[in-house]
Amino acid sequence: MKKHPVLTTILILLCLVIGLGLIMKAISSSMGSSSGIAFTNKIGVIPIIGAIDDSTELLKQITTFAKDKSIKAIILRIDSPGGGVGASQEVYREVMRTRETKKVIVSMGGTAASGGYYIAAAGNSIVANPGTITGSIGVIMQYYQYRELAEKIGFKIEVIKSGEFKDIGNPHRELTDKEREILDAVITDIQTQFVNDVAEGRNLTPEKVREIADGRVFTGAMAKEWGLVDRLGNFEDAVALAKEYAEIDGDVNLVYPAKKRLSIIDLLRGEAAESISKALRNISVSTIEYRWNGFSSGMN
Repeated sequence: MKKHPVLTTILILLCLVIGLGLIMKAISSSMGSSSGIAFTNKIGVIPIIGAIDDSTELLKQITTFAKDKSIKAIILRIDSPGGGVGASQEVYREVMRTRETKKVIVSMGGTAASGGYYIAAAGNSIVANPGTITGSIGVIMQYYQYRELAEKIGFKIEVIKSGEFKDIGNPHRELTDKEREILDAVITDIQTQFVNDVAEGRNLTPEKVREIADGRVFTGAMAKEWGLVDRLGNFEDAVALAKEYAEIDGDVNLVYPAKKRLSIIDLLRGEAAESISKALRNISVSTIEYRWNGFSSGMN
């Protein structure tokens, strides 16, 4: 019988691809829960870690758990300094909607500040560590100014615009007084939205929130005194509270969102390329954010 090396190679590669696909599917399925034991009582856990720049996956995870009748309560595990205004507001709105039909408990890690706190404020109850860094209710806008550097290296930019303020925030020139007034008004309006949403989520008056809405941060213990969090405790305390709210006795299965399946392109591109892309965007585009740019809350 005549051998066909090319055909044999193709068949081997095909088998490898199919086998790898089955393995990835099995791993992805197993990632959806904390154990292989089948419990009827489930609590969904959604990690919100790092900068909040894109709400797409978080919204999908929240709505999936909200619709799943086997999941009795949801825990948002937040360890974030905040991020984009729109992304923070989108997640806040979805949590507010979800808490009407299913209890949402917030467990704060080392940091849950600015946009991280914005989202937390929508939960039914917030559990923070005594040393959690939280608060930072405020808005920040920043952009880089390249004018002097550009002049030194002989770099010149020409701008053709349709209106007086179309290039507001142009890094190659300083802001005019009128432009600064416009941006101040934008910051004030976005700050008011933050204050009002925290007041609604936490059942506080806007006046009460406004007293501390100057960007200051708090420890978890300090935040409790101001009514920004409900209890002091760790993640296990948040689980116990979720069980209490959901009227669950005995063991529960902590269910996490299924890990996103990566394609070969994703693997080749990697997080490094995405980090470089974000860095380039950050130095070339003005940003308005609910973000705390402070120190790390870690201990040495």
